[in-house]
Amino acid sequence: MESGLPAKFAANAEIENGQAIAAVMDVRSLEQAENFSKEIAQEEKRDRWDWFLTVLIVAGFVFLAYGVYRSAAFDPLWLAAEEHQWSRFIVRPAILWAIMGTILLGFRTIFWIRYRPFPSADFQNAPSLTIIIPAYNEGSMVSKSIESAVLAVYPKDRLEVLVIDDGSTDDTWKYIQRAVDKYPGRLTPIRFPKNRGKRDALAEGFSKAKGEIVVTIDSDSVIDPRALLAIAGPFRNPKVGAVAGRVAVYNRRHGLIPRMLHVRYILSFDLLRAVESSYQTVYCCPGALTAYRTSVVREVLEGWSTQTFWGVPCTYGEDRALTNFILEAGFHTVYQRTATVHTVAPETYGKLCKMFLRWDRSYIREEIRFQSIVWKRPLTSRCIALCDRFITNFRYPVNYAVLFLMIFLVFSKPLLMLRLLSAIGIFAFFNMLYFLRSERSADFLYGIIYAYFGFFTLFWVFPYALLTIRARSWLTR
Repeated sequence: MESGLPAKFAANAEIENGQAIAAVMDVRSLEQAENFSKEIAQEEKRDRWDWFLTVLIVAGFVFLAYGVYRSAAFDPLWLAAEEHQWSRFIVRPAILWAIMGTILLGFRTIFWIRYRPFPSADFQNAPSLTIIIPAYNEGSMVSKSIESAVLAVYPKDRLEVLVIDDGSTDDTWKYIQRAVDKYPGRLTPIRFPKNRGKRDALAEGFSKAKGEIVVTIDSDSVIDPRALLAIAGPFRNPKVGAVAGRVAVYNRRHGLIPRMLHVRYILSFDLLRAVESSYQTVYCCPGALTAYRTSVVREVLEGWSTQTFWGVPCTYGEDRALTNFILEAGFHTVYQRTATVHTVAPETYGKLCKMFLRWDRSYIREEIRFQSIVWKRPLTSRCIALCDRFITNFRYPVNYAVLFLMIFLVFSKPLLMLRLLSAIGIFAFFNMLYFLRSERSADFLYGIIYAYFGFFTLFWVFPYALLTIRARSWLTR
């Protein structure tokens, strides 16, 4: 392999018989060679930091576990239970959940440390691949998404790009046409005369795709050059039906909310989905970047495209729904850390709430459905998933009950609120150790801010989503 190849290309291209991919990509230059050497040095430095942060995380977990079992953290709640008999129905489940949650965090930490990305697909033998980009009123951003797909490091004779305009009423179609002219023969545009919804747009792409693998990319997202080779790698295992990519925030420098969301996204993927991948049951493969085995998608396409919930057609949460259909069909869903997409995140509180409402409604619906699907998973995956989902979902009634109790008690015990705020900060700081192992960035501070921001401003979203579960609005604009 030539040293002139940039690391972001070379890391995911395995070259057989000593052939260099640089001849194909035409990326030789002294500057690129120097950048490549710097990135290699940075990777070696990361290895030392990884060990240090891993040890720090383990030590932090021991400290938290000791705090849960041995400290006086629960004393105020016990005192409340003695003073108000009814509060025992809140305090005892809360303490039980804290113990179970600590144990679950320990298991997740072990799985997370053991996680390793799958080897990327070989450039010479990569499977044929179709990219589907559904777009609705996306404007100029769709051209950036298309360009990242067309110029990705992947054999061009095995890459198909379908761009579907879902009845946009702005200038989205104009930007798609410009991309067609700029890259003749490299992409196929499809236009709906009126808006039919993202699920229908994806279904159209799935039915027309020619590749063995089909990749969905949101029209407000751009992929790294090496993402396609990386995300195609896990399909060497014939039991893998879907591969989730890693999502980062594209506009992370555009305000406080995108900065906080970037930290949240990294934790959601590099921690939670990495853990879920270890038992081959990623619960939600994101629409921003996911690869599917085409034959599997077509096997479940009719049921997914006509899905209803309590008699109402499902118009949102298509990514989590499709993940459930693939798990139900008996295939695995995994996570590929080296396949990264950068997606536009909300920049205002109103748009943030709309996004979480949409996500929480989908979460509730598909969690209910997963309870019947989990029994079809292999025994080990089934047992882990059952424990994980029970403890994870048990937090909702416990958290809201404890919140009610804290509000009731804070007037008579004002120091209780100080304890609560301190506890939020400690747990948030501990979570940032996971973030720092994934990304060396001072942005971890925004993760701590988000812990307080979410507690005080987003607590109402999940209950409202539960009460409006039958709503059909996308809440995207």
